[in-house]
Amino acid sequence: MTRNSLVLLAAGGSFALLAGAFLFQALGWAPCAMCLWQRWPHAAAILIGALALALPGRALPVLGALAAATTAGIGLYHSGVERKWWKGPSSCTGSGEDLGSLAGGDLLPGGSDAPALVLCDSFTPFLFGLSMANWNAIFSLLLVAVWIKAARASA
Repeated sequence: MTRNSLVLLAAGGSFALLAGAFLFQALGWAPCAMCLWQRWPHAAAILIGALALALPGRALPVLGALAAATTAGIGLYHSGVERKWWKGPSSCTGSGEDLGSLAGGDLLPGGSDAPALVLCDSFTPFLFGLSMANWNAIFSLLLVAVWIKAARASA
């Protein structure tokens, strides 16, 4: 494959993952904070891909690989938090036991009509026993390999 074909494949992969995240959110799968963090590097990879298609050289595919590696790293970290292998940030983890009998919606303007808070340490199997964070990490690592191959390919 040519460099541009590989760049298109890698950036398109990030586009597909990001579009899927928004689609599942629209279908009612509310994201947690770390889920949202994983989206930003995909957006960066899409922009890097557009620039790499217009500009020659290896630097932009290397940056694309770094963006994909960043979201893969966040996904791996998030996966460990979901499975209780390690603690996550206190801003999006916890049991809520210190809140007494109040529901999350009772603490927000609009009462119980407000959307439920999604905790980052809540494991929700999505497909084949893996969560969305697990799948993001897997596919993002594959995208890293495509970006690296694009960086090594000739224009």
